[in-house]
Amino acid sequence: MVGPGDAKFEAAEVIRMFPTFVWKAELKPDVHERINGATVRTLDRIRRCLPALAPGQAWQSDQALHKLEDLRELVSCVNDAVTRVLEFIKISGDAFEITGFWANINATGSGHKIHSHPNNFLSGVYYVETHEGADTINFHDPRAQASIIRPPVTDLTAENTDQVVVKVKNGDLLVFPSWLPHSVDPNSSGKPRISISFNIMFSSFAERMSKPLW
Repeated sequence: MVGPGDAKFEAAEVIRMFPTFVWKAELKPDVHERINGATVRTLDRIRRCLPALAPGQAWQSDQALHKLEDLRELVSCVNDAVTRVLEFIKISGDAFEITGFWANINATGSGHKIHSHPNNFLSGVYYVETHEGADTINFHDPRAQASIIRPPVTDLTAENTDQVVVKVKNGDLLVFPSWLPHSVDPNSSGKPRISISFNIMFSSFAERMSKPLW
């Protein structure tokens, strides 16, 4: 902030407060290819009596896919990733559990409006099938008051934007705070986009609180 010609200031620093993290992990190719194959077969079986999605349509499964034997390896990867995230933010002393684990299939033209996942601590998404035009997720500034004044900016940066777009690919696994608003742009590819979303909560809280609000 202070340059050589700034005679009035002895020193200056930028203090970052209350950071918001999104953790991104890439599964090894042999692992995600095996998991993705099992996931697609499972979803085909679940949807075998349902009509094909029309353009603009989306489909979500029920929230208990983590109980299926065929998805056990994916569940294990999610649990490992969440354990690492909790270690990173120095959270310990309480067991966690998956409170929701569901599939999303977005046909061409369909997306997800901005939302969050109340009554959970962490949320995330695993990417099974992505394509150019269907390979991003948007995270939005959670500070409602930050948009009251919107002066023009000289250059769009991470410090002044109200949205961060994260590019993803098959085998990517994201974990983020459940309160963080996020959205998905409409699928502009010609193929369905397939992902698995999940929620995480501390077991003792899950026993005492109301059910997650997906």
